[in-house]
Amino acid sequence: MNSRKRMLRTLWLCLMLMTPMALVLAQNGIIKGRIFNAINNEPLDFAAIRVQGLAIGAYSDSTGRFEIKGIPPGLYNVEVNYAGFAAEVISELQVTNSKPVELEIGLKEEGNTMDTVVITTSAFNKTDESPVSMRTIGVNEVARSPGGNRDISRVIQSLPGVAGSVAFRNDIIIRGGSPNENRFFIDGIEVPNINHFSTQGASGGPVGLINVNFIREVDFFTSAFPSNRGNALSSVMDIKQKTGREDRLGFNATVGSSDLGLTVEGPILKKTTFIASVRRSYLGWLFKTLALPFLPNYNDFQFKTRTKISEKSELTVIGLGAIDNFALNLEADSTDAQKYILGYLPVNTQWNYTVGANFKHFFENSYLTVVASRNMLNNKNIKYVNNDESDPSGKLLDYLSQEIENKLRVEHNVRKGGFKLVFGGSYEFDKYLNDTYNRISTPAGLDTINYSTRLDLHKYGAFANVSRNFASDRLILALGLRMDGNSYSSKMANPLDQLSPRFSLSYIIKPRFSFNFNTGIYYQLPAYTAMGYRDATGTLLNRENGLRYIRAEHIVGGFEYNTKFNTRFTVESFLKRYSNYPFLTREQISLANLGGDFGVVGNAPLTSTSKGRTYGVELMAQQKLFKGFFGIVSFTYVRSEFTDSSGVYKPSSWDNRVILTSVVGKKFKHNWEIGLRWRLYGGTPYTPYDINRSSDVAIWNITGQGIPDYTQLNTKRLQNAHSMDFRVDKKWFFQKWSLNLYLDLQNAYNYQSKGVPRLDVVRDTDGNPVLDPGNPGHYQMRLIENTLGTLLPSVGVVIDL
Repeated sequence: MNSRKRMLRTLWLCLMLMTPMALVLAQNGIIKGRIFNAINNEPLDFAAIRVQGLAIGAYSDSTGRFEIKGIPPGLYNVEVNYAGFAAEVISELQVTNSKPVELEIGLKEEGNTMDTVVITTSAFNKTDESPVSMRTIGVNEVARSPGGNRDISRVIQSLPGVAGSVAFRNDIIIRGGSPNENRFFIDGIEVPNINHFSTQGASGGPVGLINVNFIREVDFFTSAFPSNRGNALSSVMDIKQKTGREDRLGFNATVGSSDLGLTVEGPILKKTTFIASVRRSYLGWLFKTLALPFLPNYNDFQFKTRTKISEKSELTVIGLGAIDNFALNLEADSTDAQKYILGYLPVNTQWNYTVGANFKHFFENSYLTVVASRNMLNNKNIKYVNNDESDPSGKLLDYLSQEIENKLRVEHNVRKGGFKLVFGGSYEFDKYLNDTYNRISTPAGLDTINYSTRLDLHKYGAFANVSRNFASDRLILALGLRMDGNSYSSKMANPLDQLSPRFSLSYIIKPRFSFNFNTGIYYQLPAYTAMGYRDATGTLLNRENGLRYIRAEHIVGGFEYNTKFNTRFTVESFLKRYSNYPFLTREQISLANLGGDFGVVGNAPLTSTSKGRTYGVELMAQQKLFKGFFGIVSFTYVRSEFTDSSGVYKPSSWDNRVILTSVVGKKFKHNWEIGLRWRLYGGTPYTPYDINRSSDVAIWNITGQGIPDYTQLNTKRLQNAHSMDFRVDKKWFFQKWSLNLYLDLQNAYNYQSKGVPRLDVVRDTDGNPVLDPGNPGHYQMRLIENTLGTLLPSVGVVIDL
């Protein structure tokens, strides 16, 4: 028996030996909360609350409050009904003995509920403005996802139209769009970075920094973005956090595969609750033990407070941040693969934070929201020849950059005469600072980038959306409008040049069967790295080149069928057309073909001349918790193409073509739960190397890696890749605390996919590059197979007090 099999058997034995601990305890789980009108915060009395699967429930009192006692610990769906309001289903609530489940459920008024249309209860959310391309994920779906490692970015990769990049990163690729086209919000506050070691100018990173213990649910939009959510082309993730418990202090301790964390929650004052957490990784120690050539370590913090100022006003304050250090393990240099990685990877130090406040005040038929926030990113990269920092002349890269954003958004939600109206505006004052020294290879030869930039930017925008039900609630129409501008240049200053209309339609063909449609125009500002780039004379070169907002036109339509068994079937067809996309003038390629690795994206000369298009179809079947079963199966066919230097459409780096994902699970007796995820990604295209240029001694000594030949842009393609993740959970519920022990096997059958081959120099017995006698001034080169994927077992322990 090899060591891997022995380790897996030991982990499984640990789970089985703990089974006798599942003692029969009192069934004293509690679900309580408040039911209210979502538009004015008025309590709704005599609303019916039912726990699905159990013959128990309750009615709300005159203050809208309810309490259901005597619930056996486990996962449950809760259904809420009130005459004149849309029914609501809250899925997969974890009930324990140690603390009550506290809910605040805002119900939305129906338009013409006394007419003949049969109103059905659905476990799936759908809004007037976003009837298509929206998925809602509950906290338990995130926490238990096989292979997800309690990371929201990895869980999102199981949804329709979503692909991942290389195995070690969290890049979210939506319907063939680049990873830098996504935006993230927490409790209505924009958070630019949700990953550790994030790529500046994009959105990915290897590890998420959002603590799953804070998440209540996530609304994920892959099109049909709400008008109050701007600056996105591919997706918007709207994370709603839970509030701290009101009765007493509570604690959660988690030990996972890469970090350990502590969460504390409870009341501060009579009207204020809090929840806060800290986490620290031990990846550096683990990677050093495994003799890997890089050592990542991260720390993060997160908090939320909510104050009920009055019956009509409340204030939410959030904060999160990270400190990341990415060092090189210079002792791990015995193999060619280790030497190759050490040759090009820089040392990276990065920190970021976001703090924000969301104030909400309710009126008779409306509510006002005021959001203020500040976020900052500090990113430093440094690299020396042979990683020898004692020799200043060997410096290859010295990069320090900061992004600082101060934001204010005001919006008003009104319900009157059957119309739903949302309108408001936003303002930002932002700073971008960059000091760059970088020795690079260009088609013209070796070059040195050496500049400093200081950029102040004023951004402003306005938005509105109106919707109404027609034809006895069978037809819902929504019309939205947004416009944005900023002080960067005259080409971006006029908001009318960035006019962003959008239109949605939803028609109920039968009570559980509907047709949904959306079309819209969306704009996104290029990355600060592109806007702040200067040439040798100190000129903002990309401003002079006419850099503009990136534009994307979306058309999405499809059908949806919901069953009474918490199941949904959807089919959607989509088309995205891009214009004004940044084009790299040195490399002569679209920026859409970059962003899948560590580093910085867009810190180069650009023009807004690239075009792109993505199109395809998605099929999905999703099962919310029903009689212990849950899961989602989706298939996506997608094409992603952007123009090359000749204006010809070529497959982009995100052109997977086929994405097939299946996540299924079952909840058993005695609080056992298993889950399985299987994914298949179509092979993505890649560009072969310019071997003659890469082998040049002077160039290789600077770059340490192969240089793509962009005259053959994406002419090669990887093979299809697939993998399976498996997870088993066992929970014990005691009188005052609970324990969750899980075993997670990532890439359970150890599938080895083939990545882009590495171009490396031939080395002698001492590890030194060998010159090519037939090509003076050049090294001998070879292609090394790049195998990705390994079986990664991990045991996690979660304790709730």
